Amino acid sequence: MAFQDKTLTCRDCGNSFAFTAGEQEFYQTRGLLHEPTRCPNCRATRRTQRGDGAGSAPRTMHSAICANCGKETQVPFEPRLGRPVYCNDCFATIGGSTGGGAGGRR
Repeated sequence: MAFQDKTLTCRDCGNSFAFTAGEQEFYQTRGLLHEPTRCPNCRATRRTQRGDGAGSAPRTMHSAICANCGKETQVPFEPRLGRPVYCNDCFATIGGSTGGGAGGRR
């Protein structure tokens, strides 16, 4: 199935945003049935503000320098000495995983 970019409207801010063919393919491979209803900025804001409903604090972000391109980035974990940290762009380029099991461990 060939996907085409779509323009959607954010339900929070009302701005238009692109739902790219690549994102649509990603949604399909993950079995996600609904299109996003928030733009990337509102999704990021919501992620940092929401808790699990049990009174948890918002996610704390930490500054780090990307081990690949040298750009400053923010990560949701405290970087450890001797462990590389990547910005979002480099992480996607090197084929990073979002975790979820021992399959990616070496």
